[in-house]
Amino acid sequence: MISCTNCGTPLNSRMINTNVMMACPSCDGFLRADVYPALFKELSGGEPGETILTDSLASCFFHQDKKAVIPCESCGRFLCALCDIEFNNLHMCPLCLEKGKSKKKILNLENRRTCYDTIALYLAIFPMLLFFWPTILTAPMVVFMTAWYWKKPTTIVPRTKIRYILAFLIAALQILGWIVVFVLMITR
Repeated sequence: MISCTNCGTPLNSRMINTNVMMACPSCDGFLRADVYPALFKELSGGEPGETILTDSLASCFFHQDKKAVIPCESCGRFLCALCDIEFNNLHMCPLCLEKGKSKKKILNLENRRTCYDTIALYLAIFPMLLFFWPTILTAPMVVFMTAWYWKKPTTIVPRTKIRYILAFLIAALQILGWIVVFVLMITR
């Protein structure tokens, strides 16, 4: 049931999803109610989880009224179908998965990465903005980072190699600038 935000009076169906402001029938306050059509759809009956029928069956560690279907392969707790998390062909409970993530015991669980392409770009740009002389050290570092990390994954969500390309071009121009400076110093 949708009601007025000022007085709490229930709104009738012709006041919902009208795309214009309407006056509340009881308090005359203006309001607009946009609602997803799913709100009015009748819910279909879902299936409840399996309950324990006899005392001889094991129950879930987290849900005592649910039937256990598998033990956690890390800690041995019995789990219902809701609590069972299959990860790398292992069945784990939510606590073991979280503990493995926080203590970095699960090797294939990756939830963040170092963005070497962004580091290379910053390393190429920031020394040039502050003072030009640090670029004699940072430009070769950027070229090395670009070559070393080119095939490494950038982020969990894939992105283009444009940061590597820009960092390499900036570093190459910096190296070229230092070569010109040294040649000019030698020829004087």
